[in-house]
Amino acid sequence: MQLYNKLSAKERADMIDQAGEDRLTISFYQYHKIGNPHVFRDHLFLTWNELDVLGRIYVSYEGINAQLSVPAPKFEAFKAHLDSISFLEGIRLNIAIEQYDKSFLKLKIKVRDKIVADGLNDDTFDVTDIGVHLKAKDFNEIIADENTVLVDMRNHYESEIGHFEGAITPDVDTFRDSLPIIEEDLKDYKEDKNLVMYCTGGIRCEKASAYFKHRGFKNVYQLEGGIIEYTRQVQAENLENKFKGKNFVFDERRSEKISDDVIAVCHQCGGTCDTHTNCANEGCHLLFIQCENCRSEMNNCCSTECKDIIALPLDVQKELRRGKAESNKIFKKGRSEALKFKE
Repeated sequence: MQLYNKLSAKERADMIDQAGEDRLTISFYQYHKIGNPHVFRDHLFLTWNELDVLGRIYVSYEGINAQLSVPAPKFEAFKAHLDSISFLEGIRLNIAIEQYDKSFLKLKIKVRDKIVADGLNDDTFDVTDIGVHLKAKDFNEIIADENTVLVDMRNHYESEIGHFEGAITPDVDTFRDSLPIIEEDLKDYKEDKNLVMYCTGGIRCEKASAYFKHRGFKNVYQLEGGIIEYTRQVQAENLENKFKGKNFVFDERRSEKISDDVIAVCHQCGGTCDTHTNCANEGCHLLFIQCENCRSEMNNCCSTECKDIIALPLDVQKELRRGKAESNKIFKKGRSEALKFKE
């Protein structure tokens, strides 16, 4: 049985070009108690590999979190497979607003302890006891209420390029960082304020709404389907769009434009810009915001040091990287001291 990718990203990209088929970029999640996530993972891989599904999927004892792409002609077969799984039957699929055929180039299905890392070790916390789901129209109405506190449950590098008007945007690197900070900041509002949350596709808010209910917040709401579904409903129902800027996404596109507003700046020159890039130095690969001028001047690098490194022969670059763990630097997501205008 093939339970791994046989093709490189480049080979897969070439195959996508040759196939000439549109691909749909899709995300979905479901909290559900899975008895054996390893067996479930293998079942998904074998089935989805046959359907040419590509993407990044996490399964755990608490459910599934999926971001993937599927050839448009095979969408119905893919949906039929989901419907054959009892807890995924009829599940809402968030289809990308901006389409890109190469959003994913490999199929990766991993077993994790949790589908959203939360840092919690509380057996009394029921992740299925969630807050009230809000559709776009109701969301617009409730955030206009002075009795509402609107919170962005995403990380700093996501909200930096786009967020809802008036939202609290915690300066955090991870979801697990945000939970205690938000609880402390809003502790005086547990009884009398509407706590309304949003995220990219809904999965983080789903867990956060259950957590804050568990911690004593009385009026807890979340944007159903996150920013992705909100945008779809705004367009379909001709509603006022309250989101400004871009929605950060976790695939090769890196973002979707929700409004024409550009609310961020280039981390190198300070000019208006909201385009993320990864440093071209494979030993760095820092994610940061870089404008076209700086991209050209810096050769897609975050610093002069990285620019000098990529000018070296490839074998020398590999030797410099040997034995070095760069994951902490990579996950700073734009916080490097080399980025002059970050602050």
